Amino acid sequence: MVPWMRSLWRLLPDEDGPTAVEYAVMLALIITFCLAAIGAIGVNTNGNFESLSSRLSSS
Repeated sequence: MVPWMRSLWRLLPDEDGPTAVEYAVMLALIITFCLAAIGAIGVNTNGNFESLSSRLSSS
């Protein structure tokens, strides 16, 4: 049998590939959640600073 084919047959029952894909999907979801949370916090903080700035300038 050809050596590369032997390697392929050894890889088929190996479950490291699907596990790596699952970790990559989880990492992508975590990064997406973090970016959304940071964006929401940034918008809220920006609104608070603008409100505070307008209050300080009017006094």
